[in-house]
This record gives sequence, C-alpha cells and structure tokens, in this order.
Amino acid sequence: MLTITLALALVSFAQAPAQPVPPPAVLKAALGGICSADFTVKDADGTPVYAAMIHVRVRYGAMGVKRADLEIGTGSDGKARIEGLPEKARPLEYDIKKEDKKASAEQNVEEKCQATFEVTIK
Repeated sequence: MLTITLALALVSFAQAPAQPVPPPAVLKAALGGICSADFTVKDADGTPVYAAMIHVRVRYGAMGVKRADLEIGTGSDGKARIEGLPEKARPLEYDIKKEDKKASAEQNVEEKCQATFEVTIK
C-alpha cells in the first residue's frame, strides 16, 4: 500500500505544470513604423535586472520635427520590447538605468530596423 501511495505521489509531482515564463514587457509606440528594439538587461554578475528603466527620445518626420519620449521597465526576466518605431528617424540613443547603475545602446532604424540588445548595467 505504501508503494502505491509513493508511486502516485511521484507521478502527480512529475505531471505538475512547469512555472510559466512571463512574457516580456512590451511598449507599442504606434509611431507609424514596423521597427522594434528588444532588450535583455543584466547586472555585472549576469543576473536579469527587474524594473530597469529604458528611455529613448524618438525624433522623426520631416527634419526630425516630430518627437516622442518613450519609457518602459524590464520584467522579472530582465527583458523589454519596444514596437512600432518609425523606419525613418534620427539614430536612437537608449538610456538604461536602475538606481545608480547605467548603460546605453544605439540603434539606427534606417540600417537595422529590428534590433536586439544585450545590455549590462554597471
């Protein structure tokens, strides 16, 4: 009887659903474009950083007259995504901050529309 109970306990434990992976934080900029930027932010030890703020000022349109300030925080997995960036804009300079630690990344959407950044804040 003990063997059957132990076997059932092991089977039910083996069938327990795995922890779902949280989806990355997504900001839909809706600036009329199809470009995007994916970020993975880690600290010096390689640990994902939760709630690191990613800020960018987008200057687009004729002579860069249109402007938009965008900001998003990373999820518990250190990931964030910005979608809907314009295909034609001045180079984008992303500032990533968490408390007193900083990093930056640059994207020229005319050369690389779909960018991926692995950022270490120090």
